[in-house]
Amino acid sequence: MSGFLVHLLRHGAPIRPGLMLGHGDVAAIAPAAPALIARGTGLDIAGIVSSDLRRAAQSGQAIAAAANRPLTLDARWRELDFGAWDGLAPADLPADELARFWDDPDRCPPPGGERWSDLTARVGRALADLSAATLVVTHAGAMRAALCVLTGLDHRQGWAIDLPYGALLSLRVWPGGDRPSGQIVGLQTDEVL
Repeated sequence: MSGFLVHLLRHGAPIRPGLMLGHGDVAAIAPAAPALIARGTGLDIAGIVSSDLRRAAQSGQAIAAAANRPLTLDARWRELDFGAWDGLAPADLPADELARFWDDPDRCPPPGGERWSDLTARVGRALADLSAATLVVTHAGAMRAALCVLTGLDHRQGWAIDLPYGALLSLRVWPGGDRPSGQIVGLQTDEVL
């Protein structure tokens, strides 16, 4: 089986960059930036799925209109829920708690937030529902979760990959079994708004 391609596109820069933005629903600075639209419309895809958070959904809507493709909003593609940390700058968080989170996001999630395994489980379910070449407009955490689910990387390996705003990560996905598997086929990381 040849599988199919899933293209994961990180939304453009939010109006409040540099913060722990999880489920906080802030808009992007330029959700219809020409470079972001060009990156999303140059793909051979059957449809577009987007996180339902504005910073991704607005870009998904603009790309879907430009590409004349259907758009589905799916909350499973949201960023990791940072709980009490959502909207705060990393420098304003207790350094020891933040270090424990980065070291082991399953044992030490943000207060009131989501564990890494919860994020990978929901993204894994979203991936399992895909069956054709798709563009997913989403967030860096969800992109890394998809990468880990499909390739078997652990969170440290997934977090070691730089995914600036507008990054496009392309994966070949093979459905089947309890979860799909995949491999990286492309990565464009030059930042776009």
